[in-house]
Amino acid sequence: MLSIVVPVLDEAAIIQGTLRSLQDLRRRGCEVIVVDGASSDATRSLAAPLADRVIDAPRGRAAQMNAGARAARGDILLFLHADTFLPAGALDEIESGLARTGRAWGRFDVTISGSRALALVAAMMNLRSRLSGIATGDQAMFARRAAFEAAGAFPEIPLMEDVALSKALKRLSPPLCLRARAATSGRRWQRHGTVRTILLMWRLRLAYALGADPRRLARRYDVERTSS
Repeated sequence: MLSIVVPVLDEAAIIQGTLRSLQDLRRRGCEVIVVDGASSDATRSLAAPLADRVIDAPRGRAAQMNAGARAARGDILLFLHADTFLPAGALDEIESGLARTGRAWGRFDVTISGSRALALVAAMMNLRSRLSGIATGDQAMFARRAAFEAAGAFPEIPLMEDVALSKALKRLSPPLCLRARAATSGRRWQRHGTVRTILLMWRLRLAYALGADPRRLARRYDVERTSS
C-alpha cells in the first residue's frame, strides 16, 4: 500500500487542486495524509474532505513529514509538496520499479511550470539528481517504510532535510530514478527571481556540503528571500 504524505502551511489557495489530483489513487487504495503545521488560513478545512486524514504537527517540513509517516499505514511512503502533481501512472511506476530493481527508495524526474528558464532548471535538477543519487522534495521522493525508518527518517532541520535523507538512504540502496515527471510550481523561482533563486540554492547546497549548520543556512535563505 502507498501512503502519500502532504505537508502544508497556509496553502488554502492550492491545496484542493493538489488533493483532487490524488483522488484516483485513493480509489485504488492509496492513503492520503495531510500534515498541517498550524496554518492561519482555511487549509485544514479545505483539505479534510479530500484526504484520508488531516493531522497536526509542529511547524517545519521535516517534522510534518515525519509525523505523517508515523501516522501512515502504507509500506511505501511518498512525500509530496503541496504545489506538486504526480505524473499519470505514478502508482504503477513506483510499485513495478521497486519490485523490478529491488531498490529501497526513489524519486521522479520533475518539470517546473513557468518560463523556458525554469524548464532548464528542471532539466539540470534531474541530471544532477541522476548523477549524484540525491533527490529533492520537488521530485516526490518515495521509500519503502522499512528503509525510511532504517535511514532515521527526515532529520528535523530547517533546510536540506531532503538532501540529508537522500544521503542516508543511499547507504541502503541507489535511488530508483523514474523518468516520468512530477509537475511542480515555479512560484518560488518566479517570486524571488529565477537567476537569484538558482544562485542562492547553489550557494546554500555548497555550504551544506562543506558542513555549514542548516539552521544558519535557513536564516540566510529567509534573509535573502525577504530582501528581494
